[in-house]
Amino acid sequence: MLDDLKFIHQRDGADALGIAERQASQLTYKFDKPAVSGPFENVVYAGMGGSALAALLSRSWPGYNLPFEISRQYHIPGYVSDKTLVISCSCSGNTEETLSALAEAEGKGAKIVIIAGGGKLEEIASAKSYPFLKLPKAEQPRYAVLYNLVALLTVLEAARLVDEADINAQLAEAGAFLTETVKAWTATVPTAQNEAKKLALEMAGKSPVIYGGPLMAPVAYKWKISFNENAKNIAWWGEYPEFNHNEMIGWSSHPIDKPYAVVDLRSTLEHERIQKRFEVTERLLSGLRPAPHIVNVQGKNLLEQIVGAVAFGDFVTIYTALLNNVDPAPVELVERFKKELG
Repeated sequence: MLDDLKFIHQRDGADALGIAERQASQLTYKFDKPAVSGPFENVVYAGMGGSALAALLSRSWPGYNLPFEISRQYHIPGYVSDKTLVISCSCSGNTEETLSALAEAEGKGAKIVIIAGGGKLEEIASAKSYPFLKLPKAEQPRYAVLYNLVALLTVLEAARLVDEADINAQLAEAGAFLTETVKAWTATVPTAQNEAKKLALEMAGKSPVIYGGPLMAPVAYKWKISFNENAKNIAWWGEYPEFNHNEMIGWSSHPIDKPYAVVDLRSTLEHERIQKRFEVTERLLSGLRPAPHIVNVQGKNLLEQIVGAVAFGDFVTIYTALLNNVDPAPVELVERFKKELG
């Protein structure tokens, strides 16, 4: 089925596979640098769903040398002040939680930057002269995560919170790496040689559970979202080492034949004790849970590993969508929910 290009074309109406194949170009997109003046004591990023994914990834790379928090709700942290950089992000520009958080940030005198694809956030930025970065149009927010990451990095560069030259060099190298890497997962590569198709076949009919160490945990969460929204498949995610302090016990009881598919995202850049935890866990839970599908993420540095693992998850979940006989792109229930919520 996954080698039938006619079937794929019929089911993948928005060309999600093509978007996944081309996403490397997002890493070299150039945003106009905003005027952002510090110094800052902390950074708060307000965003929901796919609009928050880039912020999650940024905690692994490039990381922060001052307190950084992601607000995925209607409110902002109580410590926000005029020394806080608040980045409000919504691909649609109309996310109500983000708009509420922005209003609170204004009330506290925070320095505000807006990242959006348009909507009310763009109108607010224009009316109040807030620094504004406009995201290129994307079929869905989860397909624009790398655009969003570059926009966030542009803000951090302007605020002098990251090294601009080093960031841009790594982005360019990661773009070249990803362009080559995804070629092995495209629709024209037959299943026998296509690791993304193979893993999708293992996921079909099951509920995926994706695990990562601290560096790969944001990627595991991205996989979870992609299974939800691409494949219309319930999925969960978890993080080591916390997993070993509670969740692993949940796998140790009945029933032994559990309807799940476990995926471990393993990076050689994780702390050596994290790598050992994966190995010991696999041995101790053998026979008590489905054997994990081990994804050894590739790349010579952390950014390459992150973008490569993100892209691999995109292909796996899009192929799972096709096996589930659904169109990967639309999220009709979310749109209906927003309408009924009013």
